[in-house]
Amino acid sequence: MYSRNSEPVRFERDCDAVLVPQGEAVSLPAGSIGYITQALGGSYTVFVEGNLFRIAGRDADAIGKEPAPALELPEGASDDDVETLVWKQLRTCFDPEIPINVVDLGLVYEAQVHRRDDGQREVGVKMTLTAPGCGMGDILVDDVRSKLELIPTVAEADVELVFDPPWNRSMMSEAARLETGML
Repeated sequence: MYSRNSEPVRFERDCDAVLVPQGEAVSLPAGSIGYITQALGGSYTVFVEGNLFRIAGRDADAIGKEPAPALELPEGASDDDVETLVWKQLRTCFDPEIPINVVDLGLVYEAQVHRRDDGQREVGVKMTLTAPGCGMGDILVDDVRSKLELIPTVAEADVELVFDPPWNRSMMSEAARLETGML
């Protein structure tokens, strides 16, 4: 949430945003004043008038930030090269309320790259949530999908929420357990 360390921002233009945790798409008008509470993975969580909003990296300029550079792959990249970039991109996906990426949280069960006949690729991801009723599910799925579809040659990312096996804190990386105090 908002703290004294949160960076103040003024929206320089109208900006699409997602209300957290409801997942409702909204537009924040130019001139709105807020505070960045989390800036991880190229997206921003901003506290405005008592609510949290997720701002996508492509709209970073609306709050005076630089959008992330476009992703690149070497010419003739292999499926292994793409899979490496898939996992790197997954580590840029954060719950707007938790400063730990979905991989280190242990939410990603599987990520597979498949080459299509046209040379493009599809990525299939199976992931879960920390709790089945978590209100952030749609936001996280959309974030994962949109970030994977930024990878050159990835035509489609299919992100499936699964709840078997149920998530538990033993699935977190050691660094994530230290960060959250869940040792």
